[in-house]
Amino acid sequence: MAEHIQVTRALFDEVMVPNYAPAPIIPVRGQGSRVWDQAGREYVDFAGGIAVNALGHCHPALVSALKEQADKLWHLSNVMTNEPALRLAQKLVDSTFAEKVYFANSGAEANEAALKLARRWALDKFGSEKQQIISFGKSFHGRTFFTVTVGGQAAYSDGFGPKPGGIDHAEYNNLDSLKALMSDNTCAVILEPLQGEGGIIPGDAAFLQGVRDLCNQFNALMIYDEVQSGVGRTGKLYAYMHTNVVPDILTTAKSLGGGFPVGAMLTTTAIASHLKVGTHGSTYGGNPLACAVAEAALDTINQPEVLDGVLEREKLFRRELAAINEKHQVFSTVRGQGMLLGAVLNDQFKGRSRDFFLASADQGLFALVAGPDVIRFAPSLVIPEADIIEGMKRFEKAVAQVKQG
Repeated sequence: MAEHIQVTRALFDEVMVPNYAPAPIIPVRGQGSRVWDQAGREYVDFAGGIAVNALGHCHPALVSALKEQADKLWHLSNVMTNEPALRLAQKLVDSTFAEKVYFANSGAEANEAALKLARRWALDKFGSEKQQIISFGKSFHGRTFFTVTVGGQAAYSDGFGPKPGGIDHAEYNNLDSLKALMSDNTCAVILEPLQGEGGIIPGDAAFLQGVRDLCNQFNALMIYDEVQSGVGRTGKLYAYMHTNVVPDILTTAKSLGGGFPVGAMLTTTAIASHLKVGTHGSTYGGNPLACAVAEAALDTINQPEVLDGVLEREKLFRRELAAINEKHQVFSTVRGQGMLLGAVLNDQFKGRSRDFFLASADQGLFALVAGPDVIRFAPSLVIPEADIIEGMKRFEKAVAQVKQG
């Protein structure tokens, strides 16, 4: 049947809910860090499906894991467990601070589970007064009603009626603003160690340590949202590993599945014990297909040569961006870590990140934005050096195009 449907960008406007405004091109095939559209035009991928395709497109380890599992078992309800889920959970526990794992399908669902767990933990241990959740301005934690309200961008949560209560927002990297909100009624503080959607803003080491200390002082859980920063993205398996700060709960998704939908919440045995049988669940969470692919992704990424290679690639990205900027003077700074970088536009180009994004596509490059003032790069963690050089050539042409108007 499918052959009879003429698939064009115009079809999107006819059959899809208009909450997205996709680019005019429709990609149909990917290999490594290259992608081809319907017309056969080739692009270099510096976007990685928004920090998702951590091993590029059609990585052999992921393809074979998917094909192998597809012939065995696709789905079981959580009335039973399965081998891929247990193997993946064991590997996550072995590689992190965590002792227990809960699987979901996305970062939003992992955060939903983390926030529900924090509330349940506080209720069980301290009573109903302890319910305040503190987040930070410009943060992003997902699109469910709970997570979008916890997220620090009112534009995403306004206009849907009464919001979940007991949620406050402090200013990121400003410890005093957090201190002013915290009390014995705070049950959790949730933050990204490196803010992604908010503009690729790294948490200062002193700030992150200060959050940890305040959480300890007020018996509150510290939740790290590592949906975007996790699984090798910053050159460590998780970004928390760059400092001495260890969260109580960590959420992970995006790169974890290398492009297959999967999310996880990691925590300690003591905290996990509050999600007793029946208190939370997910039909597809931990399904064998997703976990088999995620296991292959984790096995491939969690190797010293891949993690060290991420930092080598960061150097190359920064060098190329500096050369482009020397010539064209469009950025004030480049922020971020590993393969999650943000080129911040200077005053002359403020508010125009989308123009650079569109010009990049014109020149055969997939880039991203992180707000109106930041061009974001989140490519494959194993992107070949030649693809970085070629992509940057195209990006320079895009920059020139925007400058010429």
